[in-house]
Amino acid sequence: MFDVEAYLKALDHRGPADASPETLRRLHHAHLRTVPYDSELNSTRGTDLWKGVDIDADAVFDAVVLGGRGGVCYELNGLFRRLLAELGFETGVYAAAIRQVDGSFGPDLEHIFTFVRLDDEVLLVDVGFVGPSYLEPLLLGTQEQRQFGTSFRIVGSEGYHVLQRRGQRGDWAAVYRFRPVPRDLADWSAPSEELTAFARALAGAGTLVRGRATLSGQRILIGKRLVTVDNGHEAMRVLTDPAEHARVLADILRRPPAPATAPAGDAR
Repeated sequence: MFDVEAYLKALDHRGPADASPETLRRLHHAHLRTVPYDSELNSTRGTDLWKGVDIDADAVFDAVVLGGRGGVCYELNGLFRRLLAELGFETGVYAAAIRQVDGSFGPDLEHIFTFVRLDDEVLLVDVGFVGPSYLEPLLLGTQEQRQFGTSFRIVGSEGYHVLQRRGQRGDWAAVYRFRPVPRDLADWSAPSEELTAFARALAGAGTLVRGRATLSGQRILIGKRLVTVDNGHEAMRVLTDPAEHARVLADILRRPPAPATAPAGDAR
């Protein structure tokens, strides 16, 4: 059963629980550090990846916040949006298309995240994206914003707002693109050939994606590939040792290590 006090305790939030920028910032970062992203359930959902977008908040709360199983974008952002609303924040839903490995973007409704209106400003709030991405809310604006050694900006392109990031090295790279138009969860209920085809491609790839933030970055496990971001420095290596893979996976998911086996394939 959804419970605000239990939620705040799970996030180890001990400060004010008011609808202020500082509370939002602290809760956002704490959520990413505490509640892992885990695409494993998607591997059993076939082409119905977005079927449960309008979550049963009580059931998902029990499974994720109390049970510790991790979740995907609409579960994690849905729970967090409910928490913020309970605390008095004005929230809404945006949709985004995530940049793929080849530089293209997925379907416009691929990703669900949150916006918050606060002090006449709109902030992007996303605790359901595996990353690499922002650890604290971002202002919806044109200014460059920097956090934990990484810079972020939002640029216009072909009618979209494109969120870009740049670490200590390298060029700007897109995270996802979106239109700042509030969405209704019913937008995901109509059959979509584009979403179905995209889900079928993900299922064919079979790649499980898990991730959780740290105090100054993120760790993302994509199959055997471990991506680490720390203060804007990014590294990637392949975990060929099954025992190491099991340890890293257990740490990201905050659970005891399973017996070492060859890592399962991957799904977003």
